[in-house]
Amino acid sequence: MEKIRKILLSERQMPRQWYNIVADMPNKPLPPLNPATRQPIGPEALTAVFPMELIKQEVSAERYIDIPDEVLDLYRLYRPSPLYRAVSLEKALGTKSKIYYKYEGGNYSGSHKANTAIAQAYYNKKEGVRRITTETGAGQWGSAMSFACNHFGLELLVFMVKVSYDQKPGRKLMMNVYNAKVIPSPSTMTAAGRKILEQDPDSPGSLGIAISEAMEIAVEDPYTKYSLGSVLNHVILHQTIIGQEALLQMEKAGDYPDVVIGCFGGGSNFSGIAFPFLREFFQNGKKIRLLTVEPSSCPKLTRGKFMYDFGDSAGMTPLLPMYTLGHNFIPEKIHAGGLRYHGAGVLVSQLLKDGFIEAKAKMQRECFEGGILFARTEGILPAPESTYAIAGALDEARKADLEGVSRTILFNLSGHGHLDISAYEKYFENNLPDHELTVTEVEEAISKITF
Repeated sequence: MEKIRKILLSERQMPRQWYNIVADMPNKPLPPLNPATRQPIGPEALTAVFPMELIKQEVSAERYIDIPDEVLDLYRLYRPSPLYRAVSLEKALGTKSKIYYKYEGGNYSGSHKANTAIAQAYYNKKEGVRRITTETGAGQWGSAMSFACNHFGLELLVFMVKVSYDQKPGRKLMMNVYNAKVIPSPSTMTAAGRKILEQDPDSPGSLGIAISEAMEIAVEDPYTKYSLGSVLNHVILHQTIIGQEALLQMEKAGDYPDVVIGCFGGGSNFSGIAFPFLREFFQNGKKIRLLTVEPSSCPKLTRGKFMYDFGDSAGMTPLLPMYTLGHNFIPEKIHAGGLRYHGAGVLVSQLLKDGFIEAKAKMQRECFEGGILFARTEGILPAPESTYAIAGALDEARKADLEGVSRTILFNLSGHGHLDISAYEKYFENNLPDHELTVTEVEEAISKITF
């Protein structure tokens, strides 16, 4: 057993292509709409915001897209990432099941976000962009984009959700080290931010608000583009290197998962590990369960509505078909800042609607308890977001034991929590409250969706 605790790939085995699940989806995603005409938009509508190569990836139906050599060169700094058998965790649980985790926290940003940050910075640089604007919640995305932009000689302006800006000063400083300018959102820098502050001077912010601010700045300058760290098709595409590596590593271990699990904010880390396994189901009939775990305080997949909605609070994005709680929804101040987003990516939403994906919601204290058990047994302090995936894996193992069966469980440990230590301090101080949206709150949030 000890010999297969850590499953590694050589650099030669690192995938050289990203996988695009659109090619294999039985029901293709619905198109984005122009909010004024309610008609489908074409790629040209996105040119003010994204470089053309990323737009092509966003609308592509090609099964595989080559990873540029310059991107691979930076990937080699930390990829292939390791896959571990959680032997000590299994012993602590006394479970008959096997638990594996793919660890994405071993790079400069401490999370999976580097996989798309490097690609997005590269494509922007190739097309003559000088500055990028973006948003970040807990700061993993901002940290990832900061280094990537600095490497390719791009300026970066980051709107960081205010509650996380206050909770996680280490992330702000990390972005500053990588030469990025960080602004708490909502801010007075943009019309979108000023409008929110007029309505609520103490607004904790949200990813939807930060997206609006970043997009507003981007569209005002032809040499500035906007970059998003989750949700969009091209972002999810770049993350599929995770699952493709995991497939090879599970093969080396002589095993195959019964269930693959990831936490859920906008969908990038879950999709990154899950979609290549779903490809094996679509193409080869390999049975698999794909489970994503979201916060009970922001339950768009489990309690939201599948409909067209904006991806941001100010309504600057096209209308996207998604599970949503409404673009004006402001989540509670949970410490898993990367999961505080009102909607879900289009691809995940369609696959959930079609029954290929499962979703559940968890309270944050239970997730932190799972994260602490994981840290004490496996030695890695997980990011608050990743604790939701851990809690989902623990549920699966305990359920299997009650049923008298053994399952093989794989989850994505999307990042470490070294810069989120204040969240653990709150937990040990018994100052980490649980929150679950009531039926009335959900109905009220959805009722405010207007466009």
